[in-house]
Amino acid sequence: MPVYATIVEQYSTWTGLVYVFNLIVGTGALTLPAVFDRAGWAVGVTLICVLATISFITVTFVIEAMASANAIVQWRRLQQMKRVSHYLRTALQVSEPNDEDSEDTPLFSPDSLAKFPSPPQRYYTIQERVELGQMAALFFNRFGRVLFFVCLVVYLYGDLAIYSAAVAKSLADVACVYRPDNISCNSTLPDTALCWNGFFFTRMDAYRVFLAIFLCLLGPFVFFNVQKTKYLQMLTTFMRWLAFTIMIVYATHKLVEDGPQGSPPAANLAGVPSLFGACVYSFMCHHSLPALVSPIADKSRLTRFLALDYGLIAGFYLLLALTGAFAFSRLDDLYTLDFVPGGCDAAAQSWPAAATDYFLALFPVFTLSTSFPIVAITLRNNLKSLFLTEGRHYRWCVRRVLFPLLAVVPPVLVATATTDLGVLVGVTGSYAGAAIQYIIPAALVHSARARTLQVIGMGVRNEFASPFRAKGWVVFVVLWAIACIVLVTVNFVDRLFFSQGT
Repeated sequence: MPVYATIVEQYSTWTGLVYVFNLIVGTGALTLPAVFDRAGWAVGVTLICVLATISFITVTFVIEAMASANAIVQWRRLQQMKRVSHYLRTALQVSEPNDEDSEDTPLFSPDSLAKFPSPPQRYYTIQERVELGQMAALFFNRFGRVLFFVCLVVYLYGDLAIYSAAVAKSLADVACVYRPDNISCNSTLPDTALCWNGFFFTRMDAYRVFLAIFLCLLGPFVFFNVQKTKYLQMLTTFMRWLAFTIMIVYATHKLVEDGPQGSPPAANLAGVPSLFGACVYSFMCHHSLPALVSPIADKSRLTRFLALDYGLIAGFYLLLALTGAFAFSRLDDLYTLDFVPGGCDAAAQSWPAAATDYFLALFPVFTLSTSFPIVAITLRNNLKSLFLTEGRHYRWCVRRVLFPLLAVVPPVLVATATTDLGVLVGVTGSYAGAAIQYIIPAALVHSARARTLQVIGMGVRNEFASPFRAKGWVVFVVLWAIACIVLVTVNFVDRLFFSQGT
């Protein structure tokens, strides 16, 4: 088992919430306007609000499980100290009552209360960073741990495929400037269209070339241990806020000046599965919560501040999606590509406007390229945890070559096969994302409550217990996840057979 790391560097609650905001608002937000437009504005507003609420509920489940894991870890440490103390006293021939407590002995039984009068509130803390994988090892059986790592690995594979496709597609759309005279400015160019006039080189060819370059430049980082620096975090955060602010202001200005160009329906059920997958992907932060929440110094009002964070994010998503859906007559799967420089009015653009368009179009390239190595290394380590047995010796080429290649090559191959970011985000969010965001937190908090009741007993109140502590909420989240996955699957199958039939 990995060592539980004690947090040394801490930061304020507001800083932690900014980190959570920056983690959630990322690539998924760039796919929201297009799927929002297809599903309809009324359905889109409703679904974003509902999914934000359910995502917040499961965040509180993870927070409670983190506190329970800390309690179990501290109880085990106390038990080890007791055993060492007993051994030393026995060795020094000091009379000591026989202590037969085990790890499963309730902490606050009458006898143990008499022997250990330390404040019980200290056990339910979030002072040590216990990752989701470590919590799965504490609270799940072997089958549950395998399922957890499978879901996490599939999600990370989807994440890397989305990153690869978004970067390559952004570069190809900026580089391929040729537009045939018979295609209007508002029409989407097919992948078979020529990239440059006079060259037999299609947009798909350019996409795959950029994908190969992306793999060659960033793929080697997965063979090492790379950590994101503080200054790189600050730079990507600044670029993210600048890009999203420009997009919202630009779309709002376009609405005021030109009036609504788009006319999304109020409801279109055919677009709901894609919107569901994009929303789940857009609200994902659960797998990174331990690293973000543990260093927060004052956690007394953590749940309230997280609720505020989720409310702000939901409002931000609604603003981004509504302005985009009504400001543009058509929307690309990746919202930044709607700002690609060029087109019919390229000659009339001023250089500040052209520079802004280039910045927005290349925004995914800058931000996702810095995240790709970190996610790939995380995937590599989880693949090792899933397939390698701890303590067993393996060849150097297996650890240092095979698993890094398994982490970066498959997602790039998936991105080679399709440029449809809507499908990639929808599948990743609807299946692996739904499992990580809904099913795993519900299973963790249910198992954590049973485990802490067995080990620590009922005499201690978990200060970080979820406000949705009734068992009905856990059942509701699991049933909601299953129902959504079934509906998404049925819709995907219907679309597959319908497209084949037509």
